[in-house]
Amino acid sequence: MKITRQDVEYVTALAHLDLSEEEITRLQRELDSILTYVDQLNRLDTTTVAPMAQVLYQAPPDVALRADQEGKCLERPEVLAAAPDATDTFVKVPKVIER
Repeated sequence: MKITRQDVEYVTALAHLDLSEEEITRLQRELDSILTYVDQLNRLDTTTVAPMAQVLYQAPPDVALRADQEGKCLERPEVLAAAPDATDTFVKVPKVIER
């Protein structure tokens, strides 16, 4: 396996995730499967394949994109009224950096 249990535990700690033993084992297996597949893709000879900006490269622009349209913005009093904890100027949120 390319991914060790320690790798999974390290990533979950960085993401502040509390996973069960079963979830850690499943995640290790799934990440290893992804990396194995990427290795298969890396072995393909792509020297004759032209680079593309996106999958719909030759399609008309309106196929996948829509025109930008201005939408209604919430006014400050509406936002502050909907917030669970706010002052006259700011919305207070809990810390997410520290555990």
